[in-house]
Formats: sequence, C-alpha cells, structure tokens
Amino acid sequence: MRVLVTGGAGFIGSNVVDVAIDKGWSVKIIDNLSTGFESNINSKCEFINADICDYNSIEGHFKGIDIVFHLAALPRVQPSIDDPLPYNKVNIEGTLSVLDACKNHGVKKIIFSSSSSVYGECGDEPVSEEYRKEPLSPYALQKLVCEEYFKLYFKLFGISSVCLRYFNVYGKRQPEIGSYVPVVGIFFKQFREGKSLTVTGDGKQARDFVNVLDVADANIKAAETDLIGYNYFNVGAGKNYKIIDIAKKVCYNIEHIEKRIEPKNTIADIEKIRNVLGWKCQIDLMEWIGENKD
Repeated sequence: MRVLVTGGAGFIGSNVVDVAIDKGWSVKIIDNLSTGFESNINSKCEFINADICDYNSIEGHFKGIDIVFHLAALPRVQPSIDDPLPYNKVNIEGTLSVLDACKNHGVKKIIFSSSSSVYGECGDEPVSEEYRKEPLSPYALQKLVCEEYFKLYFKLFGISSVCLRYFNVYGKRQPEIGSYVPVVGIFFKQFREGKSLTVTGDGKQARDFVNVLDVADANIKAAETDLIGYNYFNVGAGKNYKIIDIAKKVCYNIEHIEKRIEPKNTIADIEKIRNVLGWKCQIDLMEWIGENKD
C-alpha cells in the first residue's frame, strides 16, 4: 500500500503514520510544520515540507498513491472565531487542493479527519451520524463544507471517501503549548509545572474522549475497507467524563475559572463504526491518565 498523509507531522497525523509504517506500507508525508513538529516525523517515511494550499508544490507527490489520509488543517474552535480567514484558506481551499491532486493522479480513496463539532450543541444523549448539523464556529462549518466536497467529488470523479468525525482526542504527542490546546494536555502541563489545574465553571460539563491510538486505528480500518462513495463515522469512546473528575484524576490542586459558552455534554453513538468497520475504542481515559501523568 502506497499512502500519503497530509499533516503527518502533527499530533494525530504522526500517530497514523506510525501505524501505517508498522503495517509495512510505503508512507509519504506532506506537512509545512506550521502546527506539526519535525521531531514527530517517522524516519522510515518520505517527508515533503510543503503547504497544501500551494497546489503546484504538492500536486506531483500524489502520483502513484493508493490512499490519502487528509489530516492537515488549522485546528480548534475559538481561534477560528477570532481569525476566520486563514482557517478558511487552509481548511477549505487546502482540502480542495488535495482533492484536485487526487483527481489528477487517479487516487481513488481519501480518509478525512472531520470533527464532531459539525453537530453543534449535542444535548445529553449519544449523538448519531444522522444528528442535525448546526456548526457553531468557522472551524466546524469548514469541516462540514469539506465533507460536502468529498460527496461531490465522488459523484463527479469517482473518488471515495471516509470522513471520521473525531470527538475529543488525547494521548501520545498531544499538544500542550499554545492557546486553546485540548484540556488533557493543559492539565498534564499544569501538573508537571506544579500549577493549579484550571477548570472552567463548575467543571460538570462532560466530554467524550478518545485516545489518539484508537483514532489511528480507525484511520487504518477506514483505509482497509472496500466501502465505495461518501462515508462518515463518529470516532469516540461512546461514554463521557466530567471535566472536574478528569482534573481530580490528575491532582486535587484545582482552580475554577470563568465559565465560557460551550456545549454542556458530548457523547458519541459509535454503533455505526463498530458494525461497519469493526472498530471500537480500546483505551479508557481514566486508566490512561493514571498510567501517564507522572
């Protein structure tokens, strides 16, 4: 299998690369290192330092590729609200650039890293893939627009896709530096530095957390499936934990900070991915924290 991973130097992308390498696949990475790190790059793959928005610099690297894992993006919700233009350029125009390169070189399948944020406010019950879509940020809307492009490119050019809607991803190489990094990364960094763990509001908001190794496994299973057309799956644990309970699992030095506007609860309905791809979450958040916080 000859695969190309956009964003392969990033948090999730580098873990996907490692699993693909372990399977004996030939792997090529395209990443401009704007959010990824050179230290994340597997030495057994070919690395191209390029921007997905620069079509001329990436197009030729799709020749001979069987499957593309498209993970390159500007991540996170709040920064996309604060500064939407660069997010739109990378997340939509960059995706279209990748799709067109696939079309021109006969790539027949793309695995896309989408987001549970496409659902918007979720309520208290598990959210299935058919739940209504009401994005609450430019980032969420951009992911949904990209999914529509994948649907269209199958109709027009026969390129199949599997869109994986991640819930809250944590684990190996998780971001810990910068604004709006995922909460598990924030807690680990604060704990190591001897600082109070900052919990917004009362911390009773609950989130579905999925380990990045499980996410990488979902990507591989999606690549190996013979599904045709536009396909989409939730990728989550199927259960959630309150933020205050996660903080207490790390330590009891906790500081409550001002509440912000955010969903009260998120939880994925994962029956579809379990039944169709044979995937399920293997790693429990609380057990992982206990094993990795020191």
